[in-house]
Amino acid sequence: MSASPSAVAAGQFRVGGDITINRLGFSAMRITDPAVWGDPEDPQTARDTLRRLPQLGVNVIDTADSYSLFVSETMIREVLYPYGGMLVATKSGLTRPGPHAFWEPLGRPAYLRQCVMMSVRRLGVERIDLWQLHRIDPRTRDEQFGVIADMRNEGLIRHVGLNEVGIDDIEAARKLFPVATVRNEYNLIDRNSEAVLEYRENHGIGPIPWFPLAAGDLTRPGSALAGIARRLRLTMSQVALAWILRRSKVMLPIPGTSQPDHLVQNVGAAEVHLSHADLAALERQGRAAG
Repeated sequence: MSASPSAVAAGQFRVGGDITINRLGFSAMRITDPAVWGDPEDPQTARDTLRRLPQLGVNVIDTADSYSLFVSETMIREVLYPYGGMLVATKSGLTRPGPHAFWEPLGRPAYLRQCVMMSVRRLGVERIDLWQLHRIDPRTRDEQFGVIADMRNEGLIRHVGLNEVGIDDIEAARKLFPVATVRNEYNLIDRNSEAVLEYRENHGIGPIPWFPLAAGDLTRPGSALAGIARRLRLTMSQVALAWILRRSKVMLPIPGTSQPDHLVQNVGAAEVHLSHADLAALERQGRAAG
């Protein structure tokens, strides 16, 4: 791995067929506080992490209006505006009453429209190039899809993404608007979205795996992950991320951090070359551990 890695080494993907991004992104959830409720504990370090993104070739950021009550979106604008070709993807559709409460879906059309308008304002843009429905509210699914189609037709949203959905949800949404990305949890040990991944690949929909570095029991001494990391002189997170990049040529993982050094490590995974034997060992142990 080079001293100054670049996400360019991960290859490219065209979001919605017209926005070319490097295939290793950044989740901006962790630039907030640990509870994802307020300002970061070290604001300067969080800002330094964001500043490193363009230097490292990372040109897609995943954020949300629910990340610390708008802190993430606000800080992204403060540090990176006017973005210089960077795709800032944001999300709406989750609420939370307090720092220790679970996120809950809220999909009333008027609420989603207000969320989009406020994200446009906070990010300082005229439209959201990739807006993602954070979760489907089962009480209002069809109404949600309808207002999303309206906002896309009005020019408030350029491309639409969905989060934590199955194939039925994607197909229902595609009746009203093109689905550019789908963001489901996926990693070495969580393969619940395999069928959705295959569907996305077959329909030109960008898979965005969140929580891409989870490895569970594979971090134990003697595991394939630990052994490969030791042999290649890498961190286990780098190996896990390199695996997910090789899992699919259209995969767009979005590891997050609030530390510049950790960001550099993550981007270094784009330059890691795993052998066929390494990939097979990780695949075998990952399925067994999941």
